[in-house]
Amino acid sequence: MIHIVAYDLKGPAGSYPEFFETLKAQGAWSHYLRSAWLISTRKPPERVYENLRQHIRPGDRLLVWQLGKERQGWLPRAAWDWIKRHEGG
Repeated sequence: MIHIVAYDLKGPAGSYPEFFETLKAQGAWSHYLRSAWLISTRKPPERVYENLRQHIRPGDRLLVWQLGKERQGWLPRAAWDWIKRHEGG
């Protein structure tokens, strides 16, 4: 499964090291958008969210969404290659 993890972190840049370490530890990842990552994992979105939630602050925003087959976008070829390699979990 591929999840998109999108966020809006209000704290100063560099003040969320545990959040990003935990994010990378969820599975294989791709990061081509400033505030969004693609995570390939067998974990359900709820588990990924709970793992990350403990590292954000009041006022921050966080979204974990399992991607389906229908998609469209403008990304580098490497991003689309990554998605193709990891779809299906």
